Amino acid sequence: MTTTTLMKTLLAVTVTAVAGGAATRPGSTWYRRLRKPSWQPPPKAFGLVWTPLYGLIALGAARTLDRRGGEERQAFATAFAANLVLNAMWNVVFFRARSPKLALAEISVLNASNAALIRRAWQTDRVAGAILLPYGAWTLFATALNTAIVRLNPADD
Repeated sequence: MTTTTLMKTLLAVTVTAVAGGAATRPGSTWYRRLRKPSWQPPPKAFGLVWTPLYGLIALGAARTLDRRGGEERQAFATAFAANLVLNAMWNVVFFRARSPKLALAEISVLNASNAALIRRAWQTDRVAGAILLPYGAWTLFATALNTAIVRLNPADD
């Protein structure tokens, strides 16, 4: 894996993290009023989980990109970029648009994107695929949490 590729993927995930973080409003009156499941982690946990996940995403993507060439490399880069857009957009849809139902639909698309990204990485380099597995697992957990919020707040959307 080259340093240049890793720096590019780290930059991409940093932009994603900053964009998603800027849209997130866990202290807003709207969010605080939502009913949430008892198993929801405390707000600080999300930053503690996402920080290393973004590092793993950058590392897994860099390993994959450096092991692909030509059209395969470009196809993975495009899928990776689309995945990061979906990643940041969940925060916009949930917190800014205040739409848990639409966010649930959006995170479902993100999960499909994660599965495709992990599959492509795994086919290229099993270590890269394995590095991306925690990201897929965490977004599945986030989907369960989003689903619970939708069910607990049926009139909110």
